[in-house]
Amino acid sequence: MSRHTLSVLVENKPGVLARVSALFSRRGFNIDSLAVGPTEHPDVSRMTIAVNVEDLPLEQVTKQLNKLINVLKVVELDPATSVQRELLLVKVKADQSVRSQVLEVVQLFRAKVVDVAADAVTIEATGNPDKLEAFIRVLEPFGIRELVQSGMVAVGRGARSITDRTLRSVERTA
Repeated sequence: MSRHTLSVLVENKPGVLARVSALFSRRGFNIDSLAVGPTEHPDVSRMTIAVNVEDLPLEQVTKQLNKLINVLKVVELDPATSVQRELLLVKVKADQSVRSQVLEVVQLFRAKVVDVAADAVTIEATGNPDKLEAFIRVLEPFGIRELVQSGMVAVGRGARSITDRTLRSVERTA
């Protein structure tokens, strides 16, 4: 199996997320990461879906996604031609004896401290999944108290926009 990232433009309407996620569930696919948010157009939302599947079943799911009434466009984003990021917030044990070491790790990974307590620091880091995984491994010896990670967001590199092209074609057919 291989990891695939789908960028799905959908109408910003209630129930769309449930229908899209149900399609993956019916096919027996586990979604590794799911992020949904508005685009530069108020009537359109973007879903970024990361899933581990073989190529052929993914093609079948993509075709079924395109058949859903509120789905405007489905694009698979190649990691080499897209920018993909996740957000991580991690609370680490850091009393006075190890705080300087934790802060060195924060600088090394270009993260930032967003909260400080007497015996802990909360750190924000963004990056691709591999970078965040490495960051967590380095912080584990200090003691992770709490961790939360967002779903992946991704966009194609360069000036082209799937949102603009999609909306122009939708407006022509309306």
